[in-house]
Amino acid sequence: MMLVVGTFPSSTPVRGAHTVLCLLLTESTSALPGPSMGRLLTRVPRRTGRGLDGSAREGEPGVRPVSACCRPAPEGVGTVDLSKAMSQDGASQFQEVIRQELELSVKKELEKILTTAPTHEFEHTKKDLDGFRKLFHRFLQEKGPSVDWGKIQRPPEDSIQPYEKIKARGLPDNISSVLNKLVVVKLNGGLGTSMGCKGPKSLIGVRNENTFLDLTVQQIEHLNKTYNTDVPLVLMNSFNTDEDTKKILQKYNHCRVKIYTFNQSRYPRINKESLLPVAKDVSYSGENTEAWYPPGHGDIYASFYNSGLLDTFIGEGKEYIFVSNIDNLGATVDLYILNHLMNPPNGKRCEFVMEVTNKTRADVKGGTLTQYEGKLRLVEIAQVPKAHVDEFKSVSKFKIFNTNNLWISLAAVKRLQEQNAIDMEIIVNPKTLDGGLNVIQLETAVGAAIKSFENSLGINVPRSRFLPVKTTSDLLLVMSNLYSLNAGSLTMSEKREFPTVPLVKLGSSFTKVQDYLRRFESIPDMLELDHLTVSGDVTFGKNVSLKGTVIIIANHGDRIDIPPGAVLENKIVSGNLRILDH
Repeated sequence: MMLVVGTFPSSTPVRGAHTVLCLLLTESTSALPGPSMGRLLTRVPRRTGRGLDGSAREGEPGVRPVSACCRPAPEGVGTVDLSKAMSQDGASQFQEVIRQELELSVKKELEKILTTAPTHEFEHTKKDLDGFRKLFHRFLQEKGPSVDWGKIQRPPEDSIQPYEKIKARGLPDNISSVLNKLVVVKLNGGLGTSMGCKGPKSLIGVRNENTFLDLTVQQIEHLNKTYNTDVPLVLMNSFNTDEDTKKILQKYNHCRVKIYTFNQSRYPRINKESLLPVAKDVSYSGENTEAWYPPGHGDIYASFYNSGLLDTFIGEGKEYIFVSNIDNLGATVDLYILNHLMNPPNGKRCEFVMEVTNKTRADVKGGTLTQYEGKLRLVEIAQVPKAHVDEFKSVSKFKIFNTNNLWISLAAVKRLQEQNAIDMEIIVNPKTLDGGLNVIQLETAVGAAIKSFENSLGINVPRSRFLPVKTTSDLLLVMSNLYSLNAGSLTMSEKREFPTVPLVKLGSSFTKVQDYLRRFESIPDMLELDHLTVSGDVTFGKNVSLKGTVIIIANHGDRIDIPPGAVLENKIVSGNLRILDH
């Protein structure tokens, strides 16, 4: 998409020299995920200028105020003489002129924002804004679909190895020295707002009052104690989670884990129509509260490098990072995968390993590994042309999806970062701010960089290594007796006859963690459960047992109290059921 902001010279047969032309050129919108950003050709007067007939007025029906389309050009920024631009050879030259003008406008705006940075934050802010400007430049340059569907092929068989084959190699006697080459990185930038919680999501209690962060520290401490190693934990925070996370870290001072943190970048959100930053200064309070965003976990490469930790760990002899989402409770350090990286059977080390697992019907939208122009490439559903979306969702054709458990060479990250050679597709994420302003934020995903690394590999791992907690439905599963907890790691109970995880769907009354906990006096026995759907005002007493398929629906205005000790097996419960104390 291109936005044109320009002025007609007075000779143009549209009255009013200050008429602004806002033109969205949409040739490139198909390349970008998310909805089209509009097809708009409007002539609008400046807010303090004259109407199209030359009279001084504003807000007249049919005349759109410039605030609704774009800001007046920042001071010192030139505008485009459209009569000259249109006389150039073809639309491509015209688009290039406009693109350059827009980039100049954004550059000026970013420079203004930078001048408001405190001295101690200046360099860090400058790196963030420079990173955003590069991403914005790419956003304007890219045209056409980001993938050519005709070039997508199934990966060669040897490029995705079954985990069983990796595990069959066993472990060497020197596994401790292999572990000492590893750094564990957890993506910790997200808030718990989708589950009704304030602060970092990693601080939500998920099992026996242990938080995601507690379990992660316990896992790594267990490794270090068992093998007498020094595996550090690194948290990639965002400006949303950094302060609260650092306060909590003090409780781990006596644990046998060195914990480091660094912040991912802070980028300005941009007005969806003008494509100019909505931030007025570097602060993120007051009117600037919603002006900034963390630009997705693909930012890890630049932020890790800029933090200095990358060079520090290389200097200490570390060779690989294991990256995963902190809310994926299945993403523990796997010694067999690590050994495969450090001691490859063919003698050639992989720079990038992505753990994938078999799709179920619940995973049809997950990104999948493909072969594209001779290299492994992660393809997300947002990149798929509409005509091929059903094909992409096909479990028979694309059988695996990305778990976002990644093993990456530190030396390769350093090399590629210094060569500016890490290529990730841009994700355009539209948002509406509280005040109603439509904005977009430009993001990248960490796994998309796989194509930039040499000798990349996929490993098809068991489903147990993908146990994300995104909703209270997921939370119910991990809090139940389906799983046992040992040294921070959750494993499926041996008492469950089938290794598959039940399908659980809790209704909107359970969305917030606080409401969810209030509706369960204790977590039900779910060892023999296959499918649970709960909708409406429903509560569960103590020691309830759920087996087979259970559907509980309280219609609007009704309430269902499942009594203590109840055993529901292949039951549908509806209507109104109240248990009253007397």
